[in-house]
Amino acid sequence: MKADRRHGGNGENRTRAAIISYLQPRTATMLALGCSCGLPLLTISNALSLWLTDNRVSMSAIGLFAYTLLPYSLKFLWAPLLDQVRLPFLSRLLGKRRSWMLAAQVGILIAFAGLCISDPKTQLFQIGLFALLLGFAGASQDISVDAWRIEVAPADEQGTMLGAYQLGYRLTALATAALAPYIAQLFSWGASLVFLACLIFIGMAAALLARRPPERDARQEAEVAERTLGLGGRIGAALGWFYGALIAPFTDFFRRHGWAGLLILAMIGSYRLPDFVMGAMARPMYRQSFSLVEIGTMSGLIGVWVTIAGALFGGFFVFRFGIMRALFTGLAAVITGNLTYALLAASGHNIPMFAAAVTVENIAAGFAGTALLAYMSSLTNAAFTATQYALFSSFYALPGKLLGGLSGFLVIWFAQHRSAFEALLPDLTRLPDKVVGFVPFFVATALSGLPALLMLILVYRMEGGAGPKAQTVTAT
Repeated sequence: MKADRRHGGNGENRTRAAIISYLQPRTATMLALGCSCGLPLLTISNALSLWLTDNRVSMSAIGLFAYTLLPYSLKFLWAPLLDQVRLPFLSRLLGKRRSWMLAAQVGILIAFAGLCISDPKTQLFQIGLFALLLGFAGASQDISVDAWRIEVAPADEQGTMLGAYQLGYRLTALATAALAPYIAQLFSWGASLVFLACLIFIGMAAALLARRPPERDARQEAEVAERTLGLGGRIGAALGWFYGALIAPFTDFFRRHGWAGLLILAMIGSYRLPDFVMGAMARPMYRQSFSLVEIGTMSGLIGVWVTIAGALFGGFFVFRFGIMRALFTGLAAVITGNLTYALLAASGHNIPMFAAAVTVENIAAGFAGTALLAYMSSLTNAAFTATQYALFSSFYALPGKLLGGLSGFLVIWFAQHRSAFEALLPDLTRLPDKVVGFVPFFVATALSGLPALLMLILVYRMEGGAGPKAQTVTAT
């Protein structure tokens, strides 16, 4: 079925169906799981960066902490394990997807405990290890939640499910970006981290109460290998598992798309590059000119709610007008949002400009995130749900994470070479040294979205303007 066919037909009926789809019980479960999935990543990118900035950790070191989020980009390496292996006892009780959700959430809780007992001034390496564990457990949780979502909801409700996911995700952003700084200001960063750790129990409750999706027999892959290769017994079973878990998901994608699959993966990898790279330095930039309370209010309260609006509108836009149109709109909004951050960095302590920049950037992030996730979901084959979706998720985040880790060095480099950019950006001459590197940095991140725009145009033409074909066949 064409991914963009959903915008055809009677517009009024489609609008009514889109609204009704938000009232399904599985959508409420997706909301809670979205809260849980956002907790590890947003703690690292929001609360952790402010915590380190307040403890006078260097800008370059803060940027390097973006690498603790690399597990989100490399999760395809162990996604086959979660796709094929069942945990003893828990799988019989909860099913494969929910048991892995719960196991990952326990890992998240352990990581939070380690962060709570660490001192950034003397134990920065230890904090890095616990942050890495937090990223790994969070990525593992995402694998199971994404697979559960695709398996329990029909294709025409994926936009709605993703809208609910983004809503839950942004509610957690409210906790990490607004409540965490408030608690840190009133009490301490230790108390703030304890508060965030308790939020994982929302995800645990959702995992226990979620609907159990139908499961495929893991031995099917072994039977495929035995029939195809003529091998039996344990050797055939082992080869069958290896083929079904590691090889088949990748060969299936390129079998359906051919060499155009490389272009699709490249477009996915560059689509969110602008906001991923700028995100690593957003809060350190805030802290140069604004207090924790101001940051919590603007970036947290205002930013989160407008992102929720962007996410919900993105889900509705995908449902009503189609994925490809949503992708173009989201990318244009993201580029615009990064340019507003360059203006904010040049404005100093300017509350109205702070509110405007946060509003534009967060609406763009919510909209673009929903559009891209819906696009990636449409590319998966139901026979290899977790592995293929993890592959797409990894490609969409990996370039941004790799460059994001160097963002602190880039800000320092731009500041050291300010004279080279003063002709293009005259305002640099009047800015203090502590913020001068941020202005060209955010302009550069906006320009990094242009290659994605070119590739998106090529993908659109390749698909005949209709978007990708969603595959729903199962393994035999």
